[in-house]
Amino acid sequence: MGEEVISQIKRGHIHKLLTMGRRVDGRGAEEYRPIVVETGLIESAQGSARVKVGGTEVVVGVKMDVGSPFADTPDRGVLTTNAELIPLASPTFESGPPDPAAIELARVIDRGIRESEMIDLQKLCIKHGEEVWINFVDIYVIDYDGNLFDACFYGAVAALRNTVVPAAEHGKGDDYPMPLRHFPIQTTAVKIENSILFDPALDEEKVADARLTVTTDENGDLRAMQKGLTGAFTLDEVKSIMSASLRLSKDLREIIG
Repeated sequence: MGEEVISQIKRGHIHKLLTMGRRVDGRGAEEYRPIVVETGLIESAQGSARVKVGGTEVVVGVKMDVGSPFADTPDRGVLTTNAELIPLASPTFESGPPDPAAIELARVIDRGIRESEMIDLQKLCIKHGEEVWINFVDIYVIDYDGNLFDACFYGAVAALRNTVVPAAEHGKGDDYPMPLRHFPIQTTAVKIENSILFDPALDEEKVADARLTVTTDENGDLRAMQKGLTGAFTLDEVKSIMSASLRLSKDLREIIG
């Protein structure tokens, strides 16, 4: 049976359940799967975390080094985010250079961290115009069962929150905690027919028409949004997703923190 036929069968089953107000796994429309966060797992990294969202599992490591700032930001540290979709995580992942899915994933995570001003990059300037701390946030997907965007974001945030700047190792004084300004949280919702579902499982992702990822900070301010897939949201749907994201972020922040 072709993949397209299987997809249509799944779509029909999922849609039938949604008309009855149910999801495949029995959750509510805004209910997240169980989230488990562990930090400080990688001794060779300055910060690290492992996050599980349902059956999706990611590991994130933060490495820091001394380097040159960008010409247009001579007084700020540098943030670089990379995502690797390890083949063992899913039959659809292949080894080799990053594919468009990995690139999009890294960009969305990077944008949420950067636009929320989570890190005080000015405090990572060592010498104006010459030396700054460069932050490498490396994300590895270990198991994929839907909603990589949120799982990877939670892993990155948790890893950064336990990162220690290795100043002594580089002869730059004493080590100190990563200078943080905000605590962003991201939520991702998908649209299937006329239903909006948060934290989509893999089967829900496969038949989704549109995806919207929203990042907010601890003050309730909207910091970033990313639309994905080919479908569209109405203005009312976007407003509803934003409101739900703010509500959900409070509990999610307690779990990640």
